[in-house]
Amino acid sequence: MHNKTNNRSFGILFFIVFLIIGLWPLLSGEILRLWSVILSLIFLLLGLINSKLLTPLHKAWIQLGITLGKVIAPLVMLVIFFAIVTPIGLLLKIFGKDLLKIKKNKLAKTYWTLRENIKSMDRQF
Repeated sequence: MHNKTNNRSFGILFFIVFLIIGLWPLLSGEILRLWSVILSLIFLLLGLINSKLLTPLHKAWIQLGITLGKVIAPLVMLVIFFAIVTPIGLLLKIFGKDLLKIKKNKLAKTYWTLRENIKSMDRQF
């Protein structure tokens, strides 16, 4: 399930993350975050020796990603729907557009759309 390569990558990833957190204050002239640098070195060491100590942390990290994906994806889709699709639909309704041609017409004998100039379907692409 979680092999040593995954633990190595996980350890190195968190080494980089905590090293950046530790060194970031230096850009604004503040002091080094020693706790973060020490934690990054621990992750580097555990990652390089392929420690099994990283397995539970890696599993927890993967589970967090799965949980966030289940929560964030529907929220993003909700925002997209209500920010883009709904206003467009309302505008189309206000201007009386029927893009799907689903309005009923009592005078029409058929809803079949006649096509002219239909070319051969042998070479579609």
